[in-house]
Amino acid sequence: MKLSEIIVHAGGAFVPYEQAHVGLLTHGLQYGTGCFEGIRGYWDPAERELYLVLLHDHYRRLQTSAKILGLPLPYDLATLADLTVELCARNGFETDVYIRPFVCSGAEDVGVRLHDVPAFFAIVAVPHTAYVKREGGLHACVSSWRRADDTTAPPRAKITGLYVNSALAKSDAVANGFDEAILLSHDGHVSEGSAANVFLVRDGVAYTPDPSQNILEGCTRRCAITLLREMLEIPVVERAIDRSELYAADEIFFTGTAMGIVPVVSVDRRPVGGGEPGAITSRLRELYARCVLGREPRYADWVTRVYRRTASVSS
Repeated sequence: MKLSEIIVHAGGAFVPYEQAHVGLLTHGLQYGTGCFEGIRGYWDPAERELYLVLLHDHYRRLQTSAKILGLPLPYDLATLADLTVELCARNGFETDVYIRPFVCSGAEDVGVRLHDVPAFFAIVAVPHTAYVKREGGLHACVSSWRRADDTTAPPRAKITGLYVNSALAKSDAVANGFDEAILLSHDGHVSEGSAANVFLVRDGVAYTPDPSQNILEGCTRRCAITLLREMLEIPVVERAIDRSELYAADEIFFTGTAMGIVPVVSVDRRPVGGGEPGAITSRLRELYARCVLGREPRYADWVTRVYRRTASVSS
């Protein structure tokens, strides 16, 4: 499906992608004064159903991000969810999708500020299959770029302009022959990947940086913690993690909406464990894949059906 064929929700209406525009001087474009979410939808051809994952959780986080920036959202949580389901149904997606709702300063003038500006809101959904192309696990490096500190810009808000920090780290890693970057906090502790949270496993215990390490509090991160504790009976500890702990880990994996759960097989050209995906990571990935397709009754509320829901609404 081409972008020109996609219906989006922008400016309060469903319109073709090509009719949704912002001006060249829009603050959100010029100054990065906006926030967004990434929501995944997984297509099940056997059920002919599209499952949207953690829809309400993502919109609650968008509400928090918008609140931090002082940008008003035009809809409440239930309406945001309903609009997203309708958008996917209108497009008739029969593939995995990635959904990008965002709100930004819609002012069109020169002057850096967040006060006295109108807000522009839109939702775009596009077909999306694999964020990570490499099979068998990622080769990561510790980036020379540090994660932006909360005293500079709030990392627990998903702010558009803040992602230049991630872009610099990711492109630098790729230019040096790696797949992904791991950023450290201002005081040298492990923070997160360029667009994902990081976990390590050592001696049967999973560790992940706590929110004080300038991480984005990921929705998939929270799912991973829940599944590790409740289904796999793996203890999870949230704390500051030193760089050298990455080298000593038995397993490392990333979690994120776009990538899901992905193993890391080397860090700074040092193999992680045996240099291949670990047993805990593999079990977690399989379990998460079942959850996002609504196949784990215990976590059925993690997904929202698109076509069965819209059919029941219309009937």
